[in-house]
Amino acid sequence: MTLTVRVIAPDKTVWDSQAEEIILPSTTGQIGILTGHAPLLSALDIGVMRVRAGKDWVPIALMGGFAEVEENEVTILVNGAERGDAIDRETARTVFTQAQERFNQVENTDNRQEKIQATQALKRARARFQAAGGMVQP
Repeated sequence: MTLTVRVIAPDKTVWDSQAEEIILPSTTGQIGILTGHAPLLSALDIGVMRVRAGKDWVPIALMGGFAEVEENEVTILVNGAERGDAIDRETARTVFTQAQERFNQVENTDNRQEKIQATQALKRARARFQAAGGMVQP
């Protein structure tokens, strides 16, 4: 038995296929979904979703949203999403490094809006880099 998984962003459907298992980046931590999972509605954080289709794991960078699980159907509505195999790793590494530097610059300032923007940019860059296969130090 499999899950029907749909990842829908405003501009495209990123995934619409069967899967054996998925791991989601919820706002409260990682959530694993297998067939027969109880009904669930969860907010998603910016991070990497992993989909197991057959023996392969497919990483997808998610930019926050919601997931609904009901009767082996998982619908994921997100602000943005990108499959890891569609992301250039070196470009993602460069953007991640720049986002880290920007975050470090504004970390000790009093401008709350700049801190929030830098934090969100860093989370997005980290998700894309990780989905592309990059390793990020904690």
